[in-house]
Amino acid sequence: MPCFATHLESTFDQSRLPLHQTQTTHGDRPIVVRYDLAALRRLVSRDQLAARPPGFWKWRELLPHAKDEDAVSLGENATPLLDCPRLAARIGLRRLRIKDESLLPTGSFKARGMAMAVTMAKALGITHLAAPTAGNAGGALAAYAARAGIRCTVLMPQDTPIVNQIETAAYGAHTFLVDGLIHQCGAIVKEGAARGLWFDMSTMKEPYRLEGKKTMGLELCEQMGWRLPDAIFYPTGGGTGLLGMWKAFSELQQLGWLDEERRPRMFACQAEGCAPVVRAFAAGSDVAELVENAHTSASGLRVPKPFADRMILACLRESNGRAIAAKEGELRSWAETAMALEGIAVCPETGACLAALQQCVRNGTTPRDSDVVVFNTGAAQKYVEAFAVELPRLQRAALDWDLLARG
Repeated sequence: MPCFATHLESTFDQSRLPLHQTQTTHGDRPIVVRYDLAALRRLVSRDQLAARPPGFWKWRELLPHAKDEDAVSLGENATPLLDCPRLAARIGLRRLRIKDESLLPTGSFKARGMAMAVTMAKALGITHLAAPTAGNAGGALAAYAARAGIRCTVLMPQDTPIVNQIETAAYGAHTFLVDGLIHQCGAIVKEGAARGLWFDMSTMKEPYRLEGKKTMGLELCEQMGWRLPDAIFYPTGGGTGLLGMWKAFSELQQLGWLDEERRPRMFACQAEGCAPVVRAFAAGSDVAELVENAHTSASGLRVPKPFADRMILACLRESNGRAIAAKEGELRSWAETAMALEGIAVCPETGACLAALQQCVRNGTTPRDSDVVVFNTGAAQKYVEAFAVELPRLQRAALDWDLLARG
């Protein structure tokens, strides 16, 4: 199977960098993978790809590693795009669908990025990986590193959800709790990389997690019949998923595989306690400022300053999208509303998206006749602290039948 990736490109000055060498950043900015899309279009059709069994690796011509036998895989499946009519009616929207990434290995969308990044790390001969995490990324990296037989170190804030702490250590990663937030964990990882201890797998500080996340956009387009929704509401911490999809849509346009040229409006959804992108977007700035004392129950959104802030803000403006902050109390309530109405195990980050969507419908930013997709990026079961509840108790000897009937 040919590989159509040709080179890496600096987002700092668009200079070309070699593909088959270990790369991190350039000019302290992210680097991205570029492809010979003209050659790909001549040799492969979208119908050929669509005819393959569903899953992450069916898109290998649009990924930087073509050898199936060398892929570091845990069976990455295609995730369902679920119609949500009752939730749409509650919000006041014509059509709402949720793409449920919680069904991927390790229970979150982070599996896509780590599958690709660890595959490339193994191919490049890297023997020790490290990353900071606020939640699901640590467990995903630990799992894929274990699958690849590569050493792994993960640093996380000491109040990271307990499920993420347990799974990361259980997958065999050297796991450390840090008195600080994710950017302080990231500073330790960066220093360790400079000392030669490991390779830094932080968000957007290597080029391949972005390519894995890109498959969300490729998959969504195929599931919608090679069209795209009017708007995508996406929980935005580090922003790799948002940027990966935007890159996917651009490449599909260049390939001529979209049945219409329009791309969706992209909405970056954050929580009020940690909303650096929202503040920067409102201020008309090209960069985000660090949020001091960042706090939110949606651990994946607790990123005080995303490394790819320039790219995120450019994506929002290019798509005529927005950055929206949800009130902290709305995260759980909207997540539970979605669960009760549609039976989907929605995480607090997705609760932020639903709260933001309602704001946009009410103020007219998103017309009520829009076709909207919201991404559920992780399983509710991984957020036991956020969803803790005191349940009514029953004693078999004296059942309260009135209570049961009301329930």
